[in-house]
Amino acid sequence: MRRFEGKSIILTGAATGIGAATARYLAREGARLMLIDRSEAVKEVAAEVGGFAFVCDLASDLAPTDIADEARSLFDGVDVLVNNAGVGGARPLSETSDEFLDNILNINLRSTIRLIREIEPILRRPGGVIINTGSTLGLAGTPNMVAYGVSKGGIAQLTRQLAAELGPAGIRVNAVAPGVIETRLNTDRIHHDEYYQCSFISAAPTRTYGQPEDIAAAVAFLASDEARFISGQILAVDGGWLEARHPPRNL
Repeated sequence: MRRFEGKSIILTGAATGIGAATARYLAREGARLMLIDRSEAVKEVAAEVGGFAFVCDLASDLAPTDIADEARSLFDGVDVLVNNAGVGGARPLSETSDEFLDNILNINLRSTIRLIREIEPILRRPGGVIINTGSTLGLAGTPNMVAYGVSKGGIAQLTRQLAAELGPAGIRVNAVAPGVIETRLNTDRIHHDEYYQCSFISAAPTRTYGQPEDIAAAVAFLASDEARFISGQILAVDGGWLEARHPPRNL
């Protein structure tokens, strides 16, 4: 029996990288998927995994209600909501414009809160699951990452708050906090930026970086019944960087 046979899952940010890998992983486990992204490429992923594609900008005013209405038309209830969509960006505080700040906070944090608010009424009770995508950079101070770090730190606290609020209704809420993952956006820094390699890859106890499938596996675990007694947790998937980072002695 596949872990998500017959279960309905909404996944945002599903067109590329971690989101696309998670869609493929959950589909192999039998999930019925509604895949959301602002990129038309999400349609290709949906066709590949046999899911439903919904193209929209999560930061738009109508996105949460439109997504909830579409979910109601597709499913008789939602088992899992995976909030994976997000944007990055590195700037020191002195160069963090209001526009830059608003964009990151709106997409990474505000849109997540708004979508959860709309989907929560149609989550299974008991048994519903919410999984948010944070970051290790939202759990540790890092130079030049004020807007991004604060947005992902907000995701961590949102996860704790909702675990407390929704737990009595039988809804679990957890988050994954990826470390360095080899996606299209990270490839150049992983392989060519010496400072990045020293700070994030060589400093991780495993001395390596992860793959999108590593995050997909963590999401699948937290969404499954195997994690039925886990809620309010931020699972760092980072090769040990957050808790035990140390540079090699020969640097």
